[in-house]
Amino acid sequence: MRLPSASFLHLTIPLAALLLAAWAQLPRGPSALDAADEWLRDRFVVAQAVDTLETRILVVDIDETSLAAHPWPWSRERLAELVETLLGDGARGVALDIIQGEPGDPGGDARLAVLAQQGPVVLAQVFDYEQRPQPLRFGQPAGGSKADTAAGAAAAYGYMANHAGLAAAPHVGNIGVLPDPDGVLRRVPMYTWFEGRRYPTLARALLDCCGEPPKVAQGAREDGFVRVPFTRSLDAYLVAKAGDVLDGRVDPSLVAGRLVLIGSSSLSIGDRVASPLGRNSAGLLVHAAMLTTLLDRDSGLAPAPWPGRLLAVLFAAAVAALASLTFARLSAAFNVLMLGAAALAWLALAYGLSAHDAHFSVSGPLLAILFLLAVGVPFHWQLAQSGSRRLLDTMRRYVAGEVVDELLRSGLKDPLAPRSLQVTTLIADMQGYTTQVESLPVEEAARLTTDFLDCLTRPVLEQRGTLDKYTGDGLVAFWGAPIPNDEHADLALDAAAHILREVTMLSRARVRAGGQPLRVRIGIESGPAMVGDYGTAFRSIYTAVGDSVNTASRLEQAARDFPYDVIIGEGTVAYARRHRFISLGQHTLRGKEHPMQLYTLEAAA
Repeated sequence: MRLPSASFLHLTIPLAALLLAAWAQLPRGPSALDAADEWLRDRFVVAQAVDTLETRILVVDIDETSLAAHPWPWSRERLAELVETLLGDGARGVALDIIQGEPGDPGGDARLAVLAQQGPVVLAQVFDYEQRPQPLRFGQPAGGSKADTAAGAAAAYGYMANHAGLAAAPHVGNIGVLPDPDGVLRRVPMYTWFEGRRYPTLARALLDCCGEPPKVAQGAREDGFVRVPFTRSLDAYLVAKAGDVLDGRVDPSLVAGRLVLIGSSSLSIGDRVASPLGRNSAGLLVHAAMLTTLLDRDSGLAPAPWPGRLLAVLFAAAVAALASLTFARLSAAFNVLMLGAAALAWLALAYGLSAHDAHFSVSGPLLAILFLLAVGVPFHWQLAQSGSRRLLDTMRRYVAGEVVDELLRSGLKDPLAPRSLQVTTLIADMQGYTTQVESLPVEEAARLTTDFLDCLTRPVLEQRGTLDKYTGDGLVAFWGAPIPNDEHADLALDAAAHILREVTMLSRARVRAGGQPLRVRIGIESGPAMVGDYGTAFRSIYTAVGDSVNTASRLEQAARDFPYDVIIGEGTVAYARRHRFISLGQHTLRGKEHPMQLYTLEAAA
């Protein structure tokens, strides 16, 4: 089976990351991604919650001190007295976060029923959203409006309501909730549908009771549950102790004109829930937060809706496009840092966006970034490593393996940049090459050329030389670069002696096969040269340039006039420490103005 090409994967990996981000924005069932979303949103909620005083709402708390002065359970007379006191002090409306499931004292029940029917008072009932073998059926549901379908509302399967004596109350709010799978309460059903009727939540019922018609619920989910923003902590609400209200110790100005929620933060009563603001939040905070949200929405103070899902996909697309450009061009470390910066940028954007869109997936772009980090970066790093290995393998064909390893260990920032070094250049070719090959078939001529170049190349690399280039029937090599080496002259001379032996053996084999003998001409000179990567944007070569290189070429050409195969210049003799030489006298080389002393190896004489 044929594997996908690297270029194909280079494009599909960013595309796959983008598709992951887009998939994350689609509605789906509960998943680990949803858990990650909610965890991140909870962090945003905690960071964004303010303690700016909420002056439109008064929370009347049946706290521990109130219970100490007026022990629980309270009679209906006491509850009715509390509601009457608040209304008498000018409360705009009162909602009780308390269920009256059983009849109480007749007088108190009667007073409470009259208050609920004639005043701006909202009672509470609980709807159950879980299907149970034996559905909850306690009390008698009240309020609500007729509805043929559950569209736009949460379907309930049971209830816990007030006793029949309070069933005539026109305004009753649902305080039933359904926590998320992790047990944290983040959403409430704005409306609940049960047996042909539609019931509002407690906060909505309180506004309805006060003549505030509902505006279009922005961001409501299809199942009727809406996210509670929790923009304020409980400390941001005006709170009056229920005992102080009963005892007349609350200034009426604190109550006048405000919406009042009556509930309990007492641990003994147990109205506690886990919320994004804490694992042990007062249930009253949920209804206060929802009431704040509705007031802001109805007064035009709520954050304007933004297309969070679209922005998330566009952000992921930008990251994927950037990755497709940088992965193949820049280092893995840079790409990791780039993706980390992208993740931080998205979290900052999502932080601001979360107040404007309750449903986009915060973790969707992070999932795309994680995919790029886990798949894209290793893939392109592996491609780069493979390319480096291929480059090194190619380089080892021109430079001795030990030199390549030393070059990698050197830590030079740009080891191939042109620089001036002391080098020894060796130039060799076959004497009479044209005569040798003109009578041979093309295949034999090619084989002779390859065998001859092998005799030249192997000694160069074995002596840690750098192969500059082939010249058809010869080569140019040098020592002392890219890694400086004090033995550059001696190593070049060792290579020359080895070349002579290799060519001699090849020549003898050809003679035995009926061919002509071979002779190699070698010129060697040492001196300063500019060594580095030269060329253009289209093609470059690592080579040596300088007078000593030109002199080595002239020495190779001069070998045809001597009975010696190796002609050596003054510079190499000056640098050599392990070799002995035979002087050939002074000669003026072609292209040179002054004569120079020439030598050959004593062993080659």
